[in-house]
Amino acid sequence: MSLREALRAAPPVEDVPGVHLLAIGHGWDTVRVSADAGFLALARLRTAEERLGPVLYDRPGERLYFAVPTGSRGAWDGLSVRLLSKGSWLVAPNPYRCDEWFGGWCELPDDERLTAPETLRRALEQPQIDSAEPVIVCKGAESEWKPSNVLVLTPTSGASPRASLPRSAWHRS
Repeated sequence: MSLREALRAAPPVEDVPGVHLLAIGHGWDTVRVSADAGFLALARLRTAEERLGPVLYDRPGERLYFAVPTGSRGAWDGLSVRLLSKGSWLVAPNPYRCDEWFGGWCELPDDERLTAPETLRRALEQPQIDSAEPVIVCKGAESEWKPSNVLVLTPTSGASPRASLPRSAWHRS
């Protein structure tokens, strides 16, 4: 059963219209990851044009949930993620709900597609910042101070010239 079908069959959460309680572990599990790492991994997967399964953004909890096949428990060792499996529940909006408070579905394919665990793991393991060669801004010796290279502040509005001076230079009248 696809996650979309499970969502249609899931019982609604009382007093919250459009939100359902999904039982996890029946055909798919979810990998819970922080929103920072999750959005970065999601961007990498989209850039690489990988097949993505459902991805849910939980804004209040600042987390992303990736739907993966069941039985991938060992794939997540050493990562700061949590696998939610049989016996876990996920509070999820219907496919057409997305708001600033709750979050919503980043991906929700119509078929039974799930994100491959090894693909998601590779995206999560990539460094947060790619190393780059340092950029040399000024070649040669350090510039020594000269009156010609001092920053001059000039007012850009109708402010008084006094406003451009440091407070210590203000003279009291």
